[in-house]
Amino acid sequence: MAAETPALILDNRAPASWRQRIKDARLPWIPITILLVIVFCAIFANLISPYDPRENDVRNKTQPPFASAGHVLGTDKLGKDVLSRLIHGSRTMLQVTAPSIIVAILAGTMVGLVSGYSGRWVDSALMRITDAVLGFPSILVALLIVTYLGTGVWNVMIAIAATQWARFARMIRGEVLSVRDRDFVVLAQIYGVSPGMIVWRHLFPNVINTLMVLTSVSIGQVILLEASLSFLGLGLKVGDPAWGIMIAEGRKLLTQAWWIALFPGLIITIVVMAFNFFGDWLRDYLDPRLRRAG
Repeated sequence: MAAETPALILDNRAPASWRQRIKDARLPWIPITILLVIVFCAIFANLISPYDPRENDVRNKTQPPFASAGHVLGTDKLGKDVLSRLIHGSRTMLQVTAPSIIVAILAGTMVGLVSGYSGRWVDSALMRITDAVLGFPSILVALLIVTYLGTGVWNVMIAIAATQWARFARMIRGEVLSVRDRDFVVLAQIYGVSPGMIVWRHLFPNVINTLMVLTSVSIGQVILLEASLSFLGLGLKVGDPAWGIMIAEGRKLLTQAWWIALFPGLIITIVVMAFNFFGDWLRDYLDPRLRRAG
């Protein structure tokens, strides 16, 4: 007589430890380390910077890097310490980037959710406005806004948020269109659930992955946009510790004092690449098809 097949097979495997989960995630440690260092410098800039980033020292002006222990990365044309300005520049970058990208995320997500779920004339009207914003280069729109409002941190944040929200609106709207006709949404409508609750409880959770990936990629674009405005003299005030301003101050001294513009340019490149690589990893990690293939 053949042995009976058990009706239920229990899986006694223990859940994976947090170390195993981290190993399986294949985290991009180099971009993460770079971003953690930048955040650390931004938070503790006053403690770790050797000098005041706005303090002039004409006796040590245009001192080359690694020439003395006092100024490891050299000084600019007014004697300000380049390393201190780079460290405080990370704080300036974070102060401008974080609030502006948060506003852009909130505005774009709200527009995308309402447009995708409402449909008809609401969708048409909101998307025409979104297309109008996307139809112009971000740097051009930001220049017009800052020229009209004036320089300063708040005006730069307004300009950045006004140029970035449309990207989120367009992407979120596309995700909502692919979700709103699914069974769980239709059943919620049949049971009389309010549109606001459907958007919050059923649609928004399904677009979070796309929102996270788009955010990680957009931060690099925001950093470049802020640096471009500062470089053109329409961002922060001259003399403020900002990477774009440092490049603008050193562009006329490239042959005599190359380090003034080189180091902030390298920092911008490294940080933007770190965000882009992290965004690529996050996209692959949150895509179940790519995760199963790996």
